[in-house]
Amino acid sequence: QVQLVESGGGLVQAGGSLRLSCAASGRTFSNRAMGWFRQAPGKEREFVAGINWSGGSTSYGDSAIGRFTISRDNVKNTVYLQMNSLKPEDTAVYYCTVRSALGGSWEYWGQGTQVTVSS
Repeated sequence: QVQLVESGGGLVQAGGSLRLSCAASGRTFSNRAMGWFRQAPGKEREFVAGINWSGGSTSYGDSAIGRFTISRDNVKNTVYLQMNSLKPEDTAVYYCTVRSALGGSWEYWGQGTQVTVSS
């Protein structure tokens, strides 16, 4: 059974930093792209960052550029999201995801971790 378990969320003041982790179990995803999305109350789920299988290519949503960094450790089957210079508008539930082997949709999702940024 595949599981993605996010951790590292919490309450932080504006300008602070958090590092999210997502540990995968049940199978290895070292050959799959992985990513992070977020969803704030009353808003649609939003792409935050993605990383290819090797970690050699990354992409970011507009809100993350210059502040967030995605990385992965294929030995640990874990993907990370380093978030710096956090803003109140970054408050959301952050979800880890794995792309389909065919490279299309996002196939597996974690349960999410809450990030709250106070002003």
